[in-house]
Amino acid sequence: MKNVIIRFVEISDLEDLVRLCEQHAHFERSDYNPKNKKQKLGEHLFSDTPSLYCLVVERLGQLIGFTTFMKQFSTWDSDFYLYMDCLFLTEESRGYGIGKQLLDKIKKEAIRNQCGQIQWQTPNFNKRAIKFYNRIGAISKKKERFFIRV
Repeated sequence: MKNVIIRFVEISDLEDLVRLCEQHAHFERSDYNPKNKKQKLGEHLFSDTPSLYCLVVERLGQLIGFTTFMKQFSTWDSDFYLYMDCLFLTEESRGYGIGKQLLDKIKKEAIRNQCGQIQWQTPNFNKRAIKFYNRIGAISKKKERFFIRV
């Protein structure tokens, strides 16, 4: 796929980012409520001390994918790592090496932030992503993810 640009998100991208987040949620068979998402994402991405970072994939003026990540600390390793919260590409943009390009950019951010590793999760039914992650040398650690609303 030609004419692909990977760059950090800009404020003008927020509406499209929310749309991509919704597509990602549906792909992962999850509910999604877009209410206040644009505002909340904007606050976390563009504050003086951002709690979230986002790279977007642009092709011919349209956003076709994104990844979000944040720096976190592991008590087990006593070190920092980058946690990749999302990596999503629209259906028509998969299979062209863009996911690998995104991960390469995140690796550079991990190095820049003095993080020794990148961690992430994917649903066990996302076989295509699991195959991709295995192909690039990622190691899987089986765990159940729980959450509780407060």
